[in-house]
Amino acid sequence: MPVIRLIALPMMIFLAGCSQVGPAEAADNAPPANIPIAGFTLTSPELTEGGVLPAALKCTRDGGEGITPPLKWGYIPPGTKSLALMMYHYPRGTSEGIDAPSQYWLLWNFPPETRSLPRGNPESIGDEGADKDEKRTGYTPPCSPPGSQHEYTITLYALNASLDTLPARDDPDVDWSAMKTAMKGKIVGSSSISFLN
Repeated sequence: MPVIRLIALPMMIFLAGCSQVGPAEAADNAPPANIPIAGFTLTSPELTEGGVLPAALKCTRDGGEGITPPLKWGYIPPGTKSLALMMYHYPRGTSEGIDAPSQYWLLWNFPPETRSLPRGNPESIGDEGADKDEKRTGYTPPCSPPGSQHEYTITLYALNASLDTLPARDDPDVDWSAMKTAMKGKIVGSSSISFLN
């Protein structure tokens, strides 16, 4: 009987490890986990959760100004040393947790005392990564194909350290994957808002 137990136990451990391979690989392509913290809530005076992007914030092709929406939050989790933000969208044929999304705004290393980002971010708070086409830095306004509507998500992250593996300046070489990797193990809390366009 002891021999059977010795053989069965390693087999159970082996099988348990194998069953986790799929989800672990899929999770590697997901955005950093949304970690709700009471009071740490991302809002916008011009966006409502699940609502449609206001005309003034649409891309210039659709008659808008093509600038960033105003964002605000009133509380920062204890231990926060830095803030970061990602705006993204999963194109048709891609899935959250499996594929990397399209990036629309990557912003990191802005001070923990920051409580809002004004419309258009006129003071250029934070360091910005690549735009959607990875040709320059900064924000890409949503510009869905005529006749279709996509969901876009903006997530704010409270971090326990600055993202010192990323440049302390705007850099078009910082993409979704680089920023996601830089945030691993540093997320104290996060909050998201999603909208349609």
